[in-house]
Amino acid sequence: MPIRALDPHLVNQIAAGEVVDRPASIVKELIENSLDAGARRIELHINQGGLGLIKVQDDGLGISKDELLLAITPHATSKIHSLADLEAVASLGFRGEALASIASVSRFRLASRCFGDDSGHELISHGGALVGPNPVAHLHGTTVEVADLFFNTPARRKFLRTEKTEFGHIDDVVKKIALAHMQVEFELYHNQRLVRQLKGASDEALVIRRLHQVCSEAFVEHAIAIDQEESSMHLTGWVARPTFSRPQADQQFFYINGRLVRDRLVAHAIRQAYRDVLFHGRHPAFVLHLTMAPEALDVNVHPQKTEVRFRDAGKVHQFLFGRLHQALAETRPGSAASQPHSQAGSSGFNVPSARTQSLGATAYEQLGLSVKAAAAHYETLMAGSMPSSSLSASSIESDDNGGGEIPPLGYARAQIHGVFIVAENAHGLVLVDMHAAHERVVYEQLKTDWQKSRVQAQRLLVPTQLSVKASQLGLLEQHDEALARLGLELSPAGPSSLLIRAIPSLLSQNQATDLVAKVLEELDEVGQSQVIEGAIDHLLATMACYGSVRANRSLTLAEMNGLLRAMEASARSDQCNHGRPTWVQLDMNTLDRLFLRGQ
Repeated sequence: MPIRALDPHLVNQIAAGEVVDRPASIVKELIENSLDAGARRIELHINQGGLGLIKVQDDGLGISKDELLLAITPHATSKIHSLADLEAVASLGFRGEALASIASVSRFRLASRCFGDDSGHELISHGGALVGPNPVAHLHGTTVEVADLFFNTPARRKFLRTEKTEFGHIDDVVKKIALAHMQVEFELYHNQRLVRQLKGASDEALVIRRLHQVCSEAFVEHAIAIDQEESSMHLTGWVARPTFSRPQADQQFFYINGRLVRDRLVAHAIRQAYRDVLFHGRHPAFVLHLTMAPEALDVNVHPQKTEVRFRDAGKVHQFLFGRLHQALAETRPGSAASQPHSQAGSSGFNVPSARTQSLGATAYEQLGLSVKAAAAHYETLMAGSMPSSSLSASSIESDDNGGGEIPPLGYARAQIHGVFIVAENAHGLVLVDMHAAHERVVYEQLKTDWQKSRVQAQRLLVPTQLSVKASQLGLLEQHDEALARLGLELSPAGPSSLLIRAIPSLLSQNQATDLVAKVLEELDEVGQSQVIEGAIDHLLATMACYGSVRANRSLTLAEMNGLLRAMEASARSDQCNHGRPTWVQLDMNTLDRLFLRGQ
């Protein structure tokens, strides 16, 4: 066929395929328009899961009569006017094609009234056929009605799911946006029934209430508040303690300047922050808001505006990882981040009942680690450089006769089957898994001592050649200092290969190529790499597991108290190296309920 310009209506329907994949995507676009207009209250009426009707009404600034036609014209917007505006977008919407695309596949009505106007005006479009604008009675703000979605493109309707499923997606959109705009009130109706009402949050108590309504009561109970700032970046929100993990990633909300995003760099930084505190196969829960200068990121990289590109990806990654990693380090008894553990099972965390077994030399080899180096380093550290993890009673009181303040985990009273320590603190009864707890204490001390000694490099007698992408060779010079700190010495060996001349002394040569390949891949993608640190941490965690007190070992009261005090002083000691909880609290109210006291 000859080349020719497409019909404008066809252009709109092609654009609709990018913007409107289901009713929920329409709801998202319309709510974002309302928020950009300064709305403080947004009311949504949905019929038949959005296929029958989507009505969004707000109390924002409104649209004047003269601009109603422009509002549904492709690529007409009030949010940007120049390339400079596009490079520093501060609004949620900016493309200007949403209303035009939606109107092209529905029976569409747009009504609005600006402040100071005597009346409102409406514009009606049925699949592109326009009527209006005409006067209409209307409150200040804007109403958009989308009826009979895809009436003129019936094939598109076949790809939609059931009414219940489609409304579920709409409800998810409302909840996600509500977490980003706490001050705005939302009301959601489905088939004339009020389904969700979220009052505007004007104080901290109402913010927590909304968090409770959208996430869950359990999330709020286990949430750690985050408020960190560096340079032009500000991170706020909540992360759940590692023992409150999820079998799926259904409670992960990350916003940049109020925009919900799904970004690989962000996901990588958060995953690395939880690296050694999360049980295998589990997912962290969080609600996080990153505020940064609009010109520091590009939001014009995805039709649905769910992806971004950072100007300085490495800086953003390091900020997120560092701040969250430090916050999770405070999950230890007595810290602000370690809320009192309630009765067993209340965290919603379930793990296999089988106990972690110690790992011998064979396991080290399977991990690709140097058994000789690991054993030597382990013996050196255990010989005398770990006073905080020792169970010696030399400086620990075995009871609370001194009359001082009771420590967070209290004082040991007994041991059960050589597995659990029973302690008494100010709140009631504490149960401690002694192997899990000691494993974390030993592991944290191993990490501390290893970091003090820096990563020692061992030169390879015969350098190993590795094929890489040509673009990755430039990373050697760009990140030479970072690679040296990791104990890596790499040099180009051609247009698409390099030589590995030295690796960290704690790791074995047979895994060098895989580790270096992963390091370069992460440096290329996110500007940072935790591969080497992760491999070393894995080895140290294995050594800690191997060297910790085992089940069925009898401890004296002094030794038990020594472990409790070491837990209180060790980072991340609320959970072991595998993410299992190390202790639970049974407070007096819980104990009273168990025995029906006062009932």
